[in-house]
Amino acid sequence: MKRKIKHLLLGIAGGTGSGKTTVAKAILKEMKEEKIAILPLDSYYRDRSSFSFEEREKINYDHPDAFDFPLLRNHLNILKKGGKIQRPMYSFTAHTRLPETVSVGPAKITIIEGIMTLAVPELREVLDVKIYVDTDADIRFIRRLTRDINERGRSVQSVIKQYLDVVRLMHEEFVEPSKRFADIIVPEGGFNQVAITLLVNNLKSILKSMEEE
Repeated sequence: MKRKIKHLLLGIAGGTGSGKTTVAKAILKEMKEEKIAILPLDSYYRDRSSFSFEEREKINYDHPDAFDFPLLRNHLNILKKGGKIQRPMYSFTAHTRLPETVSVGPAKITIIEGIMTLAVPELREVLDVKIYVDTDADIRFIRRLTRDINERGRSVQSVIKQYLDVVRLMHEEFVEPSKRFADIIVPEGGFNQVAITLLVNNLKSILKSMEEE
């Protein structure tokens, strides 16, 4: 890379259910000797606690405007300087930010993973490595359906309606086009062990060069 890097910012994007979190966890497992912070973009949904539950239900959470990117950028700047942050926590049941936070950092590598990670210029421009997890739409939908029913208390009908009315359209408008900004495309997410191994080896090489500078 052309510029000197003291702290590595790694962005992982991809559609809902593509395997972004699985990739992030696989990197964490393979590089357990390194200090790695993972920031799920979902934790940075805007604070809508002043809205009623009915109002929060109507918000399009698959649009870039749903995210608090200024707060995320501020946290990334702190982590890059070797500091600690208090990462927000978010309730998908109540559709609002929780009062509790999670202490994160310091770290050598910060991983930001979420659907809009590569779709927004203000976030994309600060990333050192950009990854897009590319998984077939039917697989992604099945994974989302299973997750939202089991983990978020949604009904089958509500998941299908949200997917058809909002998720699919937002994916086509924002997420899928962001693939062109990726340095690396990982098919089938964290289950692609060959891709994970190559990615981890590359990250270790970058870290080594950072230590030598």
